[in-house]
Amino acid sequence: MSSKTKTNATKEEPTLALVPELRFPKFRGDGDWKLIPLKDLADRGKKKNRDEKIERVLTNSAEFGVVDQRDFFDKDIATQGKLESYIVVELGDYVYNPRISAAAPVGPISKNNIGTGVMSPLYTVFRFKNQENGFYQHYFKTTGWHTYMRQASSTGARHDRMAIGGDDFMAMPLPVAPSPAEQRKIAECLSSVDELIAAQARKVDALKTHKKGLMQQLFPLAGETQPRLRFPEFQGAGEWEEVALGDIAEIKLGKMLDKQKNTTGRLLPYLNNLAVRWNEVDTSKLPEMFFNDGEFDRFGLKQGDVVVCEGGEPGRAAVWDGRLPDLKFQKAVHRVRFNVPFEPCLLVFHLQNLAGTTQFEMLFTGGGIKHLTRETFAELEIPHIPPAEQQRIASCLCSLDALIAAEAQKLGALKSLKKGLMQQLFPAPEVVEA
Repeated sequence: MSSKTKTNATKEEPTLALVPELRFPKFRGDGDWKLIPLKDLADRGKKKNRDEKIERVLTNSAEFGVVDQRDFFDKDIATQGKLESYIVVELGDYVYNPRISAAAPVGPISKNNIGTGVMSPLYTVFRFKNQENGFYQHYFKTTGWHTYMRQASSTGARHDRMAIGGDDFMAMPLPVAPSPAEQRKIAECLSSVDELIAAQARKVDALKTHKKGLMQQLFPLAGETQPRLRFPEFQGAGEWEEVALGDIAEIKLGKMLDKQKNTTGRLLPYLNNLAVRWNEVDTSKLPEMFFNDGEFDRFGLKQGDVVVCEGGEPGRAAVWDGRLPDLKFQKAVHRVRFNVPFEPCLLVFHLQNLAGTTQFEMLFTGGGIKHLTRETFAELEIPHIPPAEQQRIASCLCSLDALIAAEAQKLGALKSLKKGLMQQLFPAPEVVEA
């Protein structure tokens, strides 16, 4: 957006003070912040990769920031012989990717923290004149600059890409504190929170890895009859037996969804495959459809039923805890209801342990879109061991799941804390964009 499209403040419309909502005590008397165009703070990078001296191609991901293209895509998208027009990106440069996504509605701006490389000329590269610019690495993760980008972009642009000229991009107004020390303090604060988030994420990942390894030891390997790890009280209990799932449980596929035909009866929530996660059922956004009286039991769920995805991500399973008494299930979900004493969680953990193996993949039919048919599912061999050992294994893994969930909740709280801090440590977007 060129400067001529901006309107000057009038006496009737006084300019709001440019001050963050939350300020560190030592800076509260330093006065208002200023808005300064990016072009006055940074230089645009335009150096081309002449003679293709640099072969490392980088990309800017909305989720991961600047990364090596080969690592991100598992292959080279740009090939040698086509890199002469690419822009050289040095360590510490910032890169704008005009491709939009749910995570980056106007495209992401990220700092290059991994080293020298080249990027597509579709990207905009710029380098701050002041090397102490970590403050803006955090600022570009906020939405404070989004409205300007929407106003400055050209109409008729591609639906998946922002169209903004280089001059308009470099005219983007950025907030500048009265003191460099205040910007440094904000960057240090948010970087500390980032370190806490990264450490907590590693903890969650380590627990998930531990659970995966534990399941591999608590269940026998293919072709074996005993697990490598067994609780002391069951070590002399003999070999495990396996039985076909269909021999000890009723497997039923849910109701076919046809909203045009199903317009009578009671409108009730139903479970689809999107709501089924590993050992968890998400009931926050359940769709609804009509069920007739005769279908309540046929397509209903009871506490202790196992729900398994038929499609989408086939094989993913969870135990229904019965929190909604009238919940039904549709065709994309199998209901497994045991007719002998059996710990339902054990089936879920058994499937989770098999996930990714050849034995697991053999359960599915179809070419590009995989499905789990009732007939194939009924033939799945599952451990049939005494109830006491079933409960011991399930209790152990459920406790670990609860620990993972608690640590994941802490991770979510830290991310929410950072989001709240960024909203208060930077001037409000409506002020920045005024």
